[in-house]
Amino acid sequence: MSVLINAHQVSKQYSGRVKGQGEAIKNISFELKAGQVLGLLGHNGAGKSTLIKSLLGAHQYRGDIKVLGLEPVTQRAEMMQHLSYISDVNVLPEWMTVEQLIRYTSGVHPSFDQTKAEQVIAKTDIKPSSKIKALSKGMKVQLHLAIVISTDTKVLILDEPTLGLDLVYRDTFYRHLLEWFHDGERALIIASHEVSEIEHLLTDVVILKHGQVVLQSSMEQVAEDYVIVETGHDQAAQIEALQPLSSEQGLGSTRWLLRAEQAEQLEDVDRIYNVKLADLFLALQKEAV
Repeated sequence: MSVLINAHQVSKQYSGRVKGQGEAIKNISFELKAGQVLGLLGHNGAGKSTLIKSLLGAHQYRGDIKVLGLEPVTQRAEMMQHLSYISDVNVLPEWMTVEQLIRYTSGVHPSFDQTKAEQVIAKTDIKPSSKIKALSKGMKVQLHLAIVISTDTKVLILDEPTLGLDLVYRDTFYRHLLEWFHDGERALIIASHEVSEIEHLLTDVVILKHGQVVLQSSMEQVAEDYVIVETGHDQAAQIEALQPLSSEQGLGSTRWLLRAEQAEQLEDVDRIYNVKLADLFLALQKEAV
């Protein structure tokens, strides 16, 4: 598969901060190929938005970034022909009707497929004659996605795209998204607080804390590297000596999140479970960088 994004040692420091201290992001490197879905996770202030803005060419940064072989700042216009971005904040022109937006996009975007956009919208409750300002937040997100997936987008970056949407709109959004994703050589980056919601979509994950990477892995490797072990309370001292990432007490037993090599040192384990990404995310946020 072709490499669509290559980021090497990317850092960003906003003015007013001492160099090397309190950087928004620091020395982040990753590669994203067609067919990969990268989950970009971190609490507010972790650096997700700063990294996304760097990829979009919205500000200067240190390090090297190539998106579709192009440098985001100096070649932004050319890059944005094949890269799209959807956030939780509506950026559609609210004074337009849905039909007017489709006609406008068809006139300004050379690769826009008007028929496809109309077909996607026909599967929703959105009426072409409706003004965008009259649409619910869920409908606006669906409309934005319909516009994006009807262009020749190779890389799509989603920043909390379903924030505030109910389950029905979320389900429809991700269904249309996956139909588009599997219809060509494309890559996705999804930044979200809803870890459990997107876990099944991901092929890879990057977890940030205070602007630094605390985990960078494929989802297959996560499943191999971490486990949940359930033991009786009498084994607590033995497992605590291994410095588990987290623990959760239940009735008569405790569940411990361990690295796989730590679990191999244990005997008389009651049960071993696959780790959930949400549990690993929370545990790594508690660890010191």
